[in-house]
Amino acid sequence: METSGVTSQAPQTATLGADIRALRKTRGLTLTDIAGMLDKSVGWLSQVERDLSEPSISDLRQLANCLGVPMSMLFAHSGAPADEHGYIVRAGSRRPMGSGEEGLIEELLSPDLTDDFEMVHSTFRPQSKMQDPADRPTQEVGYMISGRLDLLIDGRAFTVGPGDSFRIKHQPYQWANPYDEPAVAVWVIAPPVY
Repeated sequence: METSGVTSQAPQTATLGADIRALRKTRGLTLTDIAGMLDKSVGWLSQVERDLSEPSISDLRQLANCLGVPMSMLFAHSGAPADEHGYIVRAGSRRPMGSGEEGLIEELLSPDLTDDFEMVHSTFRPQSKMQDPADRPTQEVGYMISGRLDLLIDGRAFTVGPGDSFRIKHQPYQWANPYDEPAVAVWVIAPPVY
């Protein structure tokens, strides 16, 4: 489509290969590192990242393990109309993230994992608690949509509720929802960790 002499193009479609590349780079791993863990050639992995080769389910399971993500993160690249890829994530098409252990259910709100940040929808079940503190090299900002959440950030205790926001900047943190209703938050995390 041309407007005023300028050609407009859709952004590169979110693909499995692009997500694998983004996850690998975020973790500071090279093609050689991952290929070695998988006992595959660098050429094979390069072709997967460029969407020239399709990995088997077994390969995806191993890739997910090497990258520290649930296998579900490497699926769900279809379902959205082609003209929405890279732009829109419909409520019913969010990719699940994490294992759901500890009572935390997360979904990716970002269209893919290729940005400098990721946006996550988090639901903390009633009476749930993060068992071990997290300490990752990220900057994270959360916005509470509903419910209440107890946070321990760098040794300081806070309780946040609807409309409140918080920041975690390269600090150890832990969360708990000791209340009788779910807590829902939207998180922005940079760089992406999923």
